[in-house]
Amino acid sequence: MATAGIAIIGDEILSGKFVEENAAFLIGELRALGVDLRRIVVIPDDKTDIAQTVRELASRFDHVFTSGGVGPTHDDVTIAAIAEAFGMAVVRHPELEARVRAYWGARLTEPNLRLADIPAGAHLVYGKDQVWPVVAVENVYILPGVPGLFRRKFVDIRDRFRTEPVTIARVYIDADEGFIADDLDHVVAAHPGVKIGSYPRFSEKDFKVLVTLEGRAAGEVASAFAVLVERLGGRVVRSEPPAST
Repeated sequence: MATAGIAIIGDEILSGKFVEENAAFLIGELRALGVDLRRIVVIPDDKTDIAQTVRELASRFDHVFTSGGVGPTHDDVTIAAIAEAFGMAVVRHPELEARVRAYWGARLTEPNLRLADIPAGAHLVYGKDQVWPVVAVENVYILPGVPGLFRRKFVDIRDRFRTEPVTIARVYIDADEGFIADDLDHVVAAHPGVKIGSYPRFSEKDFKVLVTLEGRAAGEVASAFAVLVERLGGRVVRSEPPAST
């Protein structure tokens, strides 16, 4: 089961100038791809902090995605920080430089060329978009912070991360958590391969707790679902049988 971590980079997120959108988007994408997201961190535009965070995430998870700090201005330090994290120099990539020059043409300024700077040893990941690749260093994928660009660039390469889908079922229960805790314990013990979550709801009119069951093995999720529904009996308001996400 592939795992992932996300590093959201930007003073503007931590200060509240902008609402964070990219992690929220990527949560749904990774889930649909069957990737187990294990960590989301939000850090400032600080080279040392970025380098330490990325190095740690890269050592723990199969895929790491960064958002922000990529551009031509003084606060765009992500490339330099990731190069530092892996002990690499920052170099100007000839292919990217040619693309930058072609894109801006007569409007080109020297700062624009910083978009062609990447960690030495990085590789360019192309999807359907053969113009602007995603820069990757080992298992770290460097994405822009602008939500529209972030989404477009991730969607372009997302198929490379696809694994087996997750099967999920839901049970809506008209009872407090304390009354169903023993039943949940029983199902959890009997089905260790199924992740079971219990979520109280206080604004719903017809149920008090939502229980979700999810796992890779569709048959095991189905079995756990059947046992839980049978044990809860009339306390089940409605349910959603197992389905792949």
